[in-house]
Amino acid sequence: MTTPGLSAQPAAEERLLRERLQRSGYLADEDLATTVWLASTLQRPLLLEGDAGVGKTALATALAQSQNATLVRLQCFEGLDLAQAAYEWNYGRQLMAIRLNEVGQEGSNRVREADVFSRDYLLERPLLRAISQPSPCVLLIDEVDRADEAFEAFLLEVLAEYQITVPEIGTIRATHIPQVILTSNGTRELSDALRRRCLYHYLDYPTLAREIAIVKSALPDADTRLVEDAVQFVQRLRREDLAKIPGIAETLDWVRALFQMRHTHLPEDMSAVLGTLGCLLKTREDRFVMGPDRLRQLVEGRRTVGVAENSNEQAKVAV
Repeated sequence: MTTPGLSAQPAAEERLLRERLQRSGYLADEDLATTVWLASTLQRPLLLEGDAGVGKTALATALAQSQNATLVRLQCFEGLDLAQAAYEWNYGRQLMAIRLNEVGQEGSNRVREADVFSRDYLLERPLLRAISQPSPCVLLIDEVDRADEAFEAFLLEVLAEYQITVPEIGTIRATHIPQVILTSNGTRELSDALRRRCLYHYLDYPTLAREIAIVKSALPDADTRLVEDAVQFVQRLRREDLAKIPGIAETLDWVRALFQMRHTHLPEDMSAVLGTLGCLLKTREDRFVMGPDRLRQLVEGRRTVGVAENSNEQAKVAV
C-alpha cells in the first residue's frame, strides 16, 4: 500500500524506514515515518514535541540502531553553555606542552601559541563530536526547551550549516551531515528562528491498538489478555486529572511487573493491583487519589461521573 502523498519510490523508502525502526523495537505510524524520512532526505533537523514519555528520545535511539549509526546525545539543562555542548580547550594538556618546551634542550622545536591552539588540543563535546564523525551519525538534542534562550542562538549555526566556528582555528564543517533530532516537552516556548530551521512533528500518546502492539513487541512472552487489559487500563488512567500522566515506558514497566508476578490478566483483587501502581504513578498526589474504589472503576472501564458524559456530548457535536 502506497503512503498517501508519496510516489512509489519515496513510499518504498518510507516503508523500509518503518520496517527498520520496527526491527529496532520502535513502532512508528505513517505520519511520523514520513516526517523522519523527509528530515533525512532534505538533511533538515527534526523537532519533536510532546509530553514526557511518548517516545521522542526512543525514536532517536531506534533510528541510530536501525541505520547502524553512531548516536551522539546532548542532554540540555538550564545553564548549558558552549563548553559543555560544543567544545573547550584542553588547558591541562596545553600547559603541559608549554612546560615541557620550557625545560627542553636548547635548539629543540619551540612550541608556538598556534601549536597549542590547534585541533589536537580541542576537547570535543556532543555537538562538535557529531559533526566530526567520519560515518553516519544521529545527533539527539534532548529536551532543548530546558536550555536557555541564549543557547538556542548558538544552535542556529549548527542546525543551519552543520558547522561550528572556533575563533582560534576557524570553521569546522561536518564531514558527514548528521541526522538531528531535537525533543521538547513544552516547558517553554522555543524561538521562531529555531523552529524555522527544523521540520516539525507533534508526538502524542499512542492509540490503544498501537500501544498494545508496542507492548507486545517489547514483551512477546506476556499473555495477550494481560497486555490488552493493562493497556486499556493505562489509556483510561491518562484521562484522569493526574500531575504526571504515565507514558509508554511506564506502561511497559507495569506490564513487565505484572508478568513477573505471573499474572495472565489484571487481577480482580485490587490490593494486588495497588501494590504495582508505583510503576505508573510517580507522585504522592496521584497515588493518593487512586484508591481501591477508583481503581476498580478504571479496571471495569468506568470513568469518573461527568467525564464520560462530557466526552459523549463532544462526540455527538463532532458527528
